[in-house]
Amino acid sequence: MSLVGRVALITGSARGIGAAIADRLAADGAKVAVADLSEAEARTTAVNIGGRRGVASIGLSVDVSSSASVGAAVTRVAQELGPIDILVNNAGIDVIKPFIDSTEEEWDAIIAVNLKGPFICTRAVLDSMIERKQGRIINIASDAGRVGSSGEAVYSATKGGVIAFTKTIAREVARFGITVNCACPGPTETALLGQLAAYSQKLYDGLARAIPLGRTGQPEDIAHAIAFLASDGAGYITGQTLSVSGGLTMA
Repeated sequence: MSLVGRVALITGSARGIGAAIADRLAADGAKVAVADLSEAEARTTAVNIGGRRGVASIGLSVDVSSSASVGAAVTRVAQELGPIDILVNNAGIDVIKPFIDSTEEEWDAIIAVNLKGPFICTRAVLDSMIERKQGRIINIASDAGRVGSSGEAVYSATKGGVIAFTKTIAREVARFGITVNCACPGPTETALLGQLAAYSQKLYDGLARAIPLGRTGQPEDIAHAIAFLASDGAGYITGQTLSVSGGLTMA
């Protein structure tokens, strides 16, 4: 699945699933922009990926909840790598606790990053994609947005919103040759899953046992799916929600 000559911006990609996605797209030849709140960490990841994969890469700081920050990042990527062909909205946060113990400040923070963030980033790249009549937008939601998840009421709500947003934008921009799809990771070995284990080891163990393939996911499992959705091979796929969960969710 060659992505040679394409430019990809991946948010929240200094580590975890985002870093794995950036690395996989670079392995297929894409020039990658590693975007994260920490510019130092983003630069380190970008340098490592660029050196390992032999592609142009940059690391930059971006706050996906800020239109000004995202706009500056998109401009810089265009100047240094070229117009963005692939946007992966991966940045996300969570606070795991029962809803009745959560605060409005926590709700606002989760919504700002997980839901408003994809709104802002998508809007920032669409004009250029529409003008060039090409583009791939891939949103990272979660199976929690499809079936719910104990201790993650607001997180699940935002991810459900991302799924609905994906379908709507896919309809609106299809005539411009732009595809918009959504990947829903199941339990994946990241810092977020570590939070879940800390919240309830019993819940974590139960999730692991329920996965038909017999293991939790690795970031690379998600990255392979994103690489396909970004490729020409997925050119006739849009508005779809793909669970990457070892069979935990089947729909």
